[in-house]
Amino acid sequence: MRAWWSWLAGLALLGVLATAGAPQGGAEPSQALVLGAAQYDGTPSPVFRARLDAALELYRSGRVRFVVVAGGRAAGDRFSEGAAGCRYLEARGVPHSALACETESRSTWTNLLRARPLLKSGPVWIVTDEPHLPRALLLARRLGLDARGWPVRGRFSLEYRLRERALYALARLGLTH
Repeated sequence: MRAWWSWLAGLALLGVLATAGAPQGGAEPSQALVLGAAQYDGTPSPVFRARLDAALELYRSGRVRFVVVAGGRAAGDRFSEGAAGCRYLEARGVPHSALACETESRSTWTNLLRARPLLKSGPVWIVTDEPHLPRALLLARRLGLDARGWPVRGRFSLEYRLRERALYALARLGLTH
């Protein structure tokens, strides 16, 4: 067990040493992609709600005119994350015409892959938790998206931060996505 933690700590250190990637110059994105998180019977979890609220602020401030919400449905769920997120934003004033809902994905990679055809051409804000953002940006850029990061701040556990750093390092090495 100790060897596993040492390995994980080493991967986390690799992730800390490696940067998330390219500078964010160029045209300002006019669209956002909110990566899914849990929903409970159609109600976004606190983590998902924070992501949605960040996208809502981008929309209300006029920085974006189009929002894609991604996320599928767990076994036994009546609602998908994408549908719950779109419903949440629509209830807060984002018109249906400014929304697209991706409802089949089950991971960060498939969130990005399945949302890609719903996006308009040009740069996109990837809206997700601050610890998740480096990996999400790496994967988005691998898929050819002109992705910029919009970090959602919060109080995240050390375990979550280390997990995301390790997954980022593995993705950088091409061992996972």
